[in-house]
Amino acid sequence: MIEFSIWDIFRNLLLAGRWTVALSLTAFIGGGLVGALLLIGRLWATRAAPGAQTAARNVSRLLGGYVLLFQGTPLLMQLFLAYFGLALLGINVPAWVAAAVALTLYTSAYLAEIWRGCVDAIPKGQWEAAQSLAMNFGEQLRHIVLPQALRIAVPPTVGFMVQVIKGTALASVIGFIELTKAGTMITNATFKPFLVYSCVALIYFMLCFPISLYARTLERKARNGR
Repeated sequence: MIEFSIWDIFRNLLLAGRWTVALSLTAFIGGGLVGALLLIGRLWATRAAPGAQTAARNVSRLLGGYVLLFQGTPLLMQLFLAYFGLALLGINVPAWVAAAVALTLYTSAYLAEIWRGCVDAIPKGQWEAAQSLAMNFGEQLRHIVLPQALRIAVPPTVGFMVQVIKGTALASVIGFIELTKAGTMITNATFKPFLVYSCVALIYFMLCFPISLYARTLERKARNGR
């Protein structure tokens, strides 16, 4: 039997960790873009002109249902559906693509709610002041509301990235070789589960702790700024 040193184990886990980072960034960036569209759509629905009330209600229900769907179902099930569900439709996708799609949709639902809460924290008087200046909806968001909401949104947004990184571990169930999957494969080769998974936990900590620390720092700055 081949003997693996601690450095051999740790080095191979670090190589797999690159895919964890890549998947996390893909999900976070893609989820941020989709989440921003969801946010704008829901804000428009609540402030639509009187003649567009019916369309606004339909849009609000549709986007609200999207958020509830991805927040109300386990990420594990979403990964299974993205990978095996598409295969049933005759669409064979690599595990990487299925994991990226599932995590992007999952992330977008949570970021949309985080950002909506931050926008709701802006006093209604700011919207009214913008309207009194004859600004349209886009100008109100761009010049008045979003700059204020951004300062509130940065800490929880950065903090949520920790959840995204840890969520990538579930991608191992569909065969995507990231940090957790690599740990399982190395365990099967070395028969040292405690050592291997301790190294896996250490690498996750090395990824998540600086982000958590940075999120707390941003939250403290935002609180002092207010």
